[in-house]
Amino acid sequence: MRSLWRTIGRGTLRDIALVCLADALVGASFGAIAVSGGLPPWAPVAMSLLVFAGGAQFAALGVVLAGGDPLAAVASGLVLNARLLPFGFAVADALGGRLATRLPGAHLITDEVVAFVLARHGTRARRVTFWTCGLALFASWNLAVAGGALAGGAVGDVAALGLDAAFPAVLLALALPALRERVTRRAALYGTAAALAATPFLPAGLPVLLSLGGLAVPGSRPAAGRRGPGARPE
Repeated sequence: MRSLWRTIGRGTLRDIALVCLADALVGASFGAIAVSGGLPPWAPVAMSLLVFAGGAQFAALGVVLAGGDPLAAVASGLVLNARLLPFGFAVADALGGRLATRLPGAHLITDEVVAFVLARHGTRARRVTFWTCGLALFASWNLAVAGGALAGGAVGDVAALGLDAAFPAVLLALALPALRERVTRRAALYGTAAALAATPFLPAGLPVLLSLGGLAVPGSRPAAGRRGPGARPE
């Protein structure tokens, strides 16, 4: 435990705990919404264990509860989760080189885990952060979904509790420190503008992918040879 504290740091462990708490609130709302919408309690629990992707799960659940085809629900989840492919490349070193660790590690890749890992430098620190955050989020999310599913219809109008706002609030809090750099702010603004403009016309998930185009706008990437604060040597 003491080694864990030294490697990750007390502040990072505290932030991971707060993210787990926020995700647990969202997970409980997912389980309750699914059961109150008519699904059996085992359905949201099984989806959370096998998929483990909050945004994709909510997208698929929305399609199913609206009477959509199961294939359409799967397609919406796949489109929304397509962003995890470049995320996987960004944190590949944290998963280790063995297949026995890379396969379960790939299952734990989420927006929050990637945000924590990218803020760490050094292979050991990134690897310990990845597994600590990933396993903690997996446990808290699935336990919360099971609790929400058991509560079921007793919760009533889950949206009235405002739990759906916890997930985007967590992501915003994780992104804010990176916006201190002008280049990052510029890319974020371009990407946000592109996503907002495309939202009325594209299916859910595609505007998020389109926002990556903000990185291609001139002036949105660091110049060659330029290093930001805390950059690692080549």
